Amino acid sequence: MKKFFSIIIICLITALIIWGLAVLIKNKSFKSEGKIIFRTEKLAKTDVVRTISATGTVEPEELINVGAQVNGRIMKFGTDADGKTVDYGSRVKKGAVLALIDDVIYKSELQQAQASREQAKAAILTAEASIKECTANEIRAKNEWDRAKSLSEKKIMSGSETDSAKAAYLSALAQSAKAQASLAQAKAQLASAEAVLTKAERNLEYCSIVSPVDGIIIDRRVSIGQTVVSNQTASSMFLVAKDFKKMQVWVSVNEADIGAISPGMPVRFSCDAFPNRTFNGTVHRIRMNATLSSNVVTYIVEVNAPNDDLKLIPYLTANVKFIRGERKNVLAVPFALLRFTPPAHLIDKSIQIPEVKPYREAILYVERSKGKLTPVKVKIGLNNGALAEIITDELKEGDIIISGIETVSADSKNSDNLKNPFLPSRPARNRQKK
Repeated sequence: MKKFFSIIIICLITALIIWGLAVLIKNKSFKSEGKIIFRTEKLAKTDVVRTISATGTVEPEELINVGAQVNGRIMKFGTDADGKTVDYGSRVKKGAVLALIDDVIYKSELQQAQASREQAKAAILTAEASIKECTANEIRAKNEWDRAKSLSEKKIMSGSETDSAKAAYLSALAQSAKAQASLAQAKAQLASAEAVLTKAERNLEYCSIVSPVDGIIIDRRVSIGQTVVSNQTASSMFLVAKDFKKMQVWVSVNEADIGAISPGMPVRFSCDAFPNRTFNGTVHRIRMNATLSSNVVTYIVEVNAPNDDLKLIPYLTANVKFIRGERKNVLAVPFALLRFTPPAHLIDKSIQIPEVKPYREAILYVERSKGKLTPVKVKIGLNNGALAEIITDELKEGDIIISGIETVSADSKNSDNLKNPFLPSRPARNRQKK
């Protein structure tokens, strides 16, 4: 009997232990279940801009390379529009002398060409006089020949005298022809002398390097005393920018983006020299001569940029953004928010989740009943990868959109006090406890 009671007591004690453990586990689980916290974003209006980014260089819209077409030593520089010696940054007018090349040799060549022309003119006069003389001799010889033939027929003149008259006439014809040839040769010599003279005059003019346009000297590549040598191409001496009020940006664009760029597309760019300013421009044209470097194909896109205040100067580096699309003051959300899907048990079961078209529509979630999320179908407008425009009649500016959820255990109230001091703090978020 005692053994029976002992077994009963052991069973009761075991049951009490199991019950106590069950209650302990249940209480601990309840405490650690924690609370659900919704991460939220306030719906706001902003500008959404879709762009293509690239880097370019500021260039004058029209740049003229002024060179020398003759050889010689630089004797002096000219005077700019401000009365100063031509140098970097000088303003020059069209036709203004930029530099003078030693012209002694070219002046002597001009004088020789002028003398040759006068000699050719004298030769023409000589040939013309010879023609007149030969013409007179020809007439006299012909008359004598005609007279000799008549007398020979009447047996008055001997045959030898007749032959002499004929020979004299033929000789006169030959002299006339020779005089005509001399005249033609003299005229050819005159043409050649005039060509040499024209070249000598032009070479002498080339000794004065003049500006072909109104503009600004952005580069001077010679110095006084330096000898310039012109070969098949003109030796470069000055770079003249025609108009600083019209600049260009030459932008190197990757082949993957070139298809989205077209003439007339708006462009915005900034320069490190003016970090707080944005410049505007438009695409002028795309150069078809692509370049290949490290297996990467790039094209040069010319962007026209007004420069009325003359802030832009040549060869600045420009950080360019081609504007593919722009929407101002529209409802927009972070693009990642469009991919958020909450757990099924948090969605209001009374509302059916609508179907959406990929990349064109999406679902946002709002809390319209306590602890339950309502799906709202929206259309996706312009997006730039970070922000996306949304089009909807169900939401308005200031509405709270659910961007994520967190479950915080009750034991973690003071967890922030136990965190590693060397770890960075988590960013603050809008939280709504349920």
